[in-house]
Parts: sequence; structure tokens; C-alpha cells
Amino acid sequence: MDAANRNRIEASFAAQNMMQTFGASLSHVAQGEVVITAPILEGALQQQGFGHAGLTFSIGDSAAGYAALSTLPLEHEVVTAEIKINLLAPARGELLRATGRVVKPGKRLIIVTAEVHAIAQGVETLIALLQGTMVPVPA
Repeated sequence: MDAANRNRIEASFAAQNMMQTFGASLSHVAQGEVVITAPILEGALQQQGFGHAGLTFSIGDSAAGYAALSTLPLEHEVVTAEIKINLLAPARGELLRATGRVVKPGKRLIIVTAEVHAIAQGVETLIALLQGTMVPVPA
């Protein structure tokens, strides 16, 4: 991945107020794969004390979207056309890690997935799987 594409993704991520609110950060950026981590903060808990599914979904969607963006020319951005989530386990622990990957790149549609893991005292648990479609749009 070239520096201009990496810089574009880093600048776009930095402009996302919601990711800032969650304390999320880019952990890895490569062609077709992006990793986002976020602490499970007090303000992102649901009523039973686990990380809220909204946090899980948000970082999974963003990781998948940036993975898609990494495959496109600089004059494009992406938007989510549709994405589904399977919640597999509660978000317990200190940190969530979402790994977004491109399954099938394309000019009109990009098929993506994301896995979200919760990390508690060094133990990783797969808590969600996402699959979706990103649409390239002019920047």
C-alpha cells in the first residue's frame, strides 16, 4: 500500500468524531485489511455491564469500510450499502479489536467482512462477525 493511500485512510479516520468518542484507534492498515481497536469505556456499556453492541458494530463497520477504501484509487471514498452482524458473545474485557477484510473488490460493489474480538486479561474471544457491501463514491 502506498503512502498516499495510507495517509488518506488515517486522515479520514481522524475526522470521525464517533471513533474519537469511543477512544478508537487504527492499529493496522494494509491493502484490503484494516484493524481498529477501542477500549470498552464506561460510557459504552449496556445495561448488563458489557460493551454495547453499538460499539461492536461501529468499529466493525469502520474496519470493513476502510479495508474497502484501501483497494480504491484516491479519487474515491466508500459508503456502507448494507452490513449485517452476528453477535456471538458478550463484549467482556478491556478492549475490542475489529479486523476488516475485503472478500471481493470491485468497481461498483466491494464485499467485506469484519471479525470483532474482545480482549480480557490477554484472552481473546470472537464476539461478532459482520458481512457487508461497500459502494465506491466520488471523493
